[in-house]
Amino acid sequence: MKRYSARKLISCVAVAAGLGLAAISTEAHAATLRMAWSQDATGLDPHKQTAFSSIRLLELIYEPLVRLDSNLQIVPAIAESWQFSSDGKELTFKLNPNAQFQNGAAVTSADVKASFQRILDQATGAAARANFLSIASIDTPDATTVIFHLSQPDVPILTSMTSLNAAVVPASEITAGSIGTKAIGSGPFKLDNWVPNSKEVLSANKAWAGGTVGVDGIDISVLPDETAILASLRTGQIDFALLNDPLVATLVPKEPKLQLTRTPVLSYNVLQLNPSHKPMDQLAVRQAISCAIDRKDVLDTAALGEGKVTGPLTMPLYATDPSQLFCYKRDVEKAKKLMADAGFANGFSATVIAATGEPPTATAEAQVIQSQLAEIGIKLDIKVMELNVYVDAWLKGNFDMAVALNGGSADPYSMYNRYWTKTGNLQKVANYIDDTLDSLMQKGRVETDPAKRKVIFAEFEKHIAEVSPWIWLYTSYGYTAEQKNVQGFVPTPTGSLFGLSKVSIK
Repeated sequence: MKRYSARKLISCVAVAAGLGLAAISTEAHAATLRMAWSQDATGLDPHKQTAFSSIRLLELIYEPLVRLDSNLQIVPAIAESWQFSSDGKELTFKLNPNAQFQNGAAVTSADVKASFQRILDQATGAAARANFLSIASIDTPDATTVIFHLSQPDVPILTSMTSLNAAVVPASEITAGSIGTKAIGSGPFKLDNWVPNSKEVLSANKAWAGGTVGVDGIDISVLPDETAILASLRTGQIDFALLNDPLVATLVPKEPKLQLTRTPVLSYNVLQLNPSHKPMDQLAVRQAISCAIDRKDVLDTAALGEGKVTGPLTMPLYATDPSQLFCYKRDVEKAKKLMADAGFANGFSATVIAATGEPPTATAEAQVIQSQLAEIGIKLDIKVMELNVYVDAWLKGNFDMAVALNGGSADPYSMYNRYWTKTGNLQKVANYIDDTLDSLMQKGRVETDPAKRKVIFAEFEKHIAEVSPWIWLYTSYGYTAEQKNVQGFVPTPTGSLFGLSKVSIK
């Protein structure tokens, strides 16, 4: 750990004050990682959170049964092993006998059962409920064995269980009704203090069954201006930062004392149309919007070209070349004809919502789209909202259009069934379903042959791009910046910060 002279430390604090940053204690423990990010969590209930900022915090505190590694392979978390039955209708987990919650209680099969019962309870409002509807019953023959009995073979359920939204929480806290009011997980860090929109203080969970945590804790400052985060990195006031803005991230390599980690991610930037609002209920209007948008221009203008144009499926194993999808080459004349065919030759007015800071490119994306749609007569009003207000409106489907950054998954079904199946619990967000989408999702769910699954989901991708309920734009990168004495962080395509559990400061 690098140490500072008193004079230099005072100077750094003075710089922080001048920038309006939260002052950092000069007595911080040498093994504490000083971190910053621009967006704070919006809540502490792991089963309900959809905002990236919440997930990034909670995945340091809670654990699912299994997780994805940097190669998108499923690896142990709370469970040390698992096995499907030959007919694919039973999934058995053996739990790590050393796993325990941060209150000292052992993680048992009863906690797993209670967690999934809570996720499946419609009253919970769990974000990933639709991924687990094949669970017919759960047996717990002993404290470290959990058997999920499925109503049908469900190939992607294991991938779904890697999500933070499938975290195992204490059954006692469910009974007490305290999930979301405090955070007690089994992960590498404990949440000691949370001052919303200001800071989080985490300490290492010395009893974590996953191994030794590399630092004593993490002090996180919430600094909404990422240029201020970069300034704080430059002056050595923070050790590690999560960056979302490519305009800031691309400046990091110019700093000799800093290093940038830049990782392609599965999350995607998208213009969500709301087909329950007129005139987006008309196929020709949605297709016209798709044909009018120059996705590459959105990427280049809003994100400095930091990414690539994408279709709906972002995982390499299943992704289709976007040039093969409907209207991925901009065609304004075709868009105008589609508008005229739908009876809107003179256009219409609509509102697009965007969140401040998540992603930081959202407003710029909305402005580029506003300009492009104006060419076919669509007058777009941009409404920028604070993140928590945006999330509330988004979950209620209370928008004409929405610029969004949505999470990806290693499996197409896990990624999209909550939106594009008839039982999807985020149907209110998508507001569109047809028999073809639902049928293809169900076929992909039960098919075990990898080659056949690729064919099914290629058809799904082609169809959803053509009916255009959303206009997929691009995938980008996950960025972290750190001092060069911060070592051991391993990023993943999911954008997870779980790798902080193995970080050390030299």
